[in-house]
Amino acid sequence: MKIPYRTRQLLKGIAITLLILALIGLVIWGLWILWLSRFVVYTRDEGARLDFSLSQEISEGELAVEPESVPTIGIYYNEGEDAITANQPLAQLNGYYITQQVLETENFDTILSQVEALPKGTPVMVDVKSIKGSFFYASSVSTQRNSAIDTEAMEQLITRMNEKGLYLIARLPALRDFYYGLDHVPDGLPTSGGYLWMDDASCYWLNPASEGTRNYLVQQIQELRSKGFDEVVLTDFYFPATDQIVFSGDKSQTLTETAQLLVDACCSDSFALSFVKAGDYTLPTGRTRVYLEGVEAAEADQAAQDSGVADTAVNLVFLAQSHDTRYDTYGVLRPLASAH
Repeated sequence: MKIPYRTRQLLKGIAITLLILALIGLVIWGLWILWLSRFVVYTRDEGARLDFSLSQEISEGELAVEPESVPTIGIYYNEGEDAITANQPLAQLNGYYITQQVLETENFDTILSQVEALPKGTPVMVDVKSIKGSFFYASSVSTQRNSAIDTEAMEQLITRMNEKGLYLIARLPALRDFYYGLDHVPDGLPTSGGYLWMDDASCYWLNPASEGTRNYLVQQIQELRSKGFDEVVLTDFYFPATDQIVFSGDKSQTLTETAQLLVDACCSDSFALSFVKAGDYTLPTGRTRVYLEGVEAAEADQAAQDSGVADTAVNLVFLAQSHDTRYDTYGVLRPLASAH
C-alpha cells in the first residue's frame, strides 16, 4: 500500500520534531548532570551522595575552574644570620590556646582582658584560619571570604599580644582548604571521576606534592611570621583515609619531603614550624615540634613514647583540657580561660 505524499511529509515533519526535542532533552540532561556534580560528596561510609548544603558556601555561578595562572613564589632557603640552627634549643612550652570557637563566640574585650593578665613570654596559640579557607586576620595571601570572626578585632588582639611580648603561635589548617581547592583545581586531590575529593565537612583537600600547594603554604607561614608570630603549627597535614583519592606517588615520602621543605624554607633561629602529627611520615629536622591533641592524661606517657620525638620534654606539646599535672612533664597548652 502506497503512503500518500502528504502523509509522508507529515510523518517526516513529526520525526524531525521528535529528533529535535530529543537533542534538546539530551543537552538539558547533560547540563543538569554537570550542575548536580558540584554537590556530589564522597565519604568513606556512604560512598557518593548529594549534599545541597554546599549551595550556602558557593555563590551562584562560581565554578571550580583552573585559573589562567597560579601565582607562585620562590622557595628559598635561609642563609647567613637568619639561617636554621638545628642545635638551637627550644624552650619547653607551658601556656594557653584560643580556638576558633572561642573567637566566634566570646567577646574580644573578654579575650583581651584574659591576655592582659598573662606575664611576658607566656606561650599563646591562636587559630588563624578555618578549614573552609577563611582567614581570621587581614591576610594578603588570598581573597578574604566571609568569616564569622571580626578580622579588625583579631588584628588588634595579635598586635596587643606582640606588645606584651608573648610567645605567639598560629594554628593553621595545612592541606584542608575549601576555597583554595575550589579556585585551584590542579592543586587538589582528585577522584577517579575527575572531581576533587571532598570530606564529610564539605572541604576539599590539597595535594602536598603540588608546587602550587607548597607555595601557598609557604606564603601563609611567611605572612604569619611577618605579623610577629614565633611559631606556626600545621594541622591536617596528612592524606585522608579514603580509597576515593587518585594519587600515584608514595604518600609517606611525599609528606616527609614536603614537611622538610617547609621547615627549610620558613624556619630560622627565632621561628619554628611545627605539626599536629596524624599521618605516617618522618618528622623534619630543624626548629620544629610535634603537637598532640585528644590524649588523656593517663595516656600521655605512652603517647610520648610512640611520638617518635627525641626530646619529648621540649619538642612535644599536648593540647589539654584539664590541669592534670601528668601533662607537665612535656610541653602543654590549655584553654586561655583556664588561666584565670
